[in-house]
Amino acid sequence: MIAAHADWSIDPAKRFTTIGRKASGLWVLDIPRLTGDVAALLPRLARAAAGEAVVLGIDCPIGLPRAYAAQLSGLSSFPAFLKGLHPDSAFFQVAREIDEVSLARPFYPAGTVSGMGHKMALAQKLGLAEPSDMSRLVDLATASRPAAGQLFWTLGPNQCGKAALAAWRDLLLPAFAFLPIRLWPFDGPLLALAKPGIITVAETYPAEAMRHLGVKLFGGKRDQAARRASAGQIFDAMDRLHVKRPIELTLAVGNGFGAAPNADDAFDSLIGALGIINVLNGHRPDAPPGPVDMWEGWVLGQTDLPNLAGGRDALF
Repeated sequence: MIAAHADWSIDPAKRFTTIGRKASGLWVLDIPRLTGDVAALLPRLARAAAGEAVVLGIDCPIGLPRAYAAQLSGLSSFPAFLKGLHPDSAFFQVAREIDEVSLARPFYPAGTVSGMGHKMALAQKLGLAEPSDMSRLVDLATASRPAAGQLFWTLGPNQCGKAALAAWRDLLLPAFAFLPIRLWPFDGPLLALAKPGIITVAETYPAEAMRHLGVKLFGGKRDQAARRASAGQIFDAMDRLHVKRPIELTLAVGNGFGAAPNADDAFDSLIGALGIINVLNGHRPDAPPGPVDMWEGWVLGQTDLPNLAGGRDALF
């Protein structure tokens, strides 16, 4: 089996992939490496697996907000919606002006905007009551973490929409035509999907995986000293997960992945891979809490739910 994690970004220089291979009950992890050609990643993993299972985690949304999806006709799930898109469709073109926004072109803005009320204007153009309707349940704040970015809003450091568009268009769409791709959790629990010949792609969140692994950063993730100080906790997690590592990876972790501007992305890639292995080893649930929402999806291994005080259909 292969377990891999691609730390995702709109910037190719910040995309790292960590690959682990399981044999005889042990995992062997390679050092995080730049992903390179996005369209070639899934075929490359399939060739490396040689008919065995592949699980790939990507650090970006895989799903659509329920309130938006409710207005789409003729489709019953996010996978069906995504497979029906063309790479050149308007859906993948981020709107420059609010008047260009529609259900068929929901992402905005392509550039900077000034003034107040832009998120509300975007929500209204999409037929939504308020900006929070642009969030999936899994994006909302919990007791242990703040809210994630709203999918369709593409401005600011917390935005995730452009990275999602790039992953859906450049990674998934080309592969659907000729590879046996399954999307977790829409197609089933992870352990049921991780079978020979199947490639499963799951949404991950390295900050969530850190909590599951017992890894804490005393300082910012972009600080090499903070990353270096977490090395002992990372090695402990590897030992618990029966993960072997080459000397190159051991040195990289011990040095906080160096001082390069994209070193934090390599760090996230490794944490994400360990988070996937943690689930595959049975230490975290391999399905979301409650029923699977066939539009919104979930983050692998997450069990925390937002406190909505009876909202969102009282969760489930």
